[in-house]
Amino acid sequence: MAIDEIIGNFELLDEWEDRYRYLIELGRTLEPLPKEAYTEENKVRGCASQVWLETTPGQDASGAPVLNFRGDSDAHIVRGLVALVLALYSGRRAREIAETDAQPLFKQLGLAEHLTPQRANGLRSMVERIRKEAAAALAG
Repeated sequence: MAIDEIIGNFELLDEWEDRYRYLIELGRTLEPLPKEAYTEENKVRGCASQVWLETTPGQDASGAPVLNFRGDSDAHIVRGLVALVLALYSGRRAREIAETDAQPLFKQLGLAEHLTPQRANGLRSMVERIRKEAAAALAG
């Protein structure tokens, strides 16, 4: 699902209980990871729940590095947060990923004040990991 569609849907929901349900639904839309992707290397550090991110590098028509991500979590709401982060970053050029700060989006959606500190740290850890992968792709 496109990030703009997710933002629009979020803004239609006034109650946080509905927004949590929507995050859980987003998590259900994630493509399942293959068993071999559940490795220590793909595990995101700093998350209270278990989170795995798999990165597949590629190139666009101009030869610029592009990164595609797949992810999963053992917690329903966190799985929804994974889906949100992937909608923001996956399939984009490494330079765009490195330059995209997710914090304004998280504030716009109200995540900053409605997530537990552990979930907020996990969300930050996912974004840091993705941006680190983009920096590595740019460094060659």
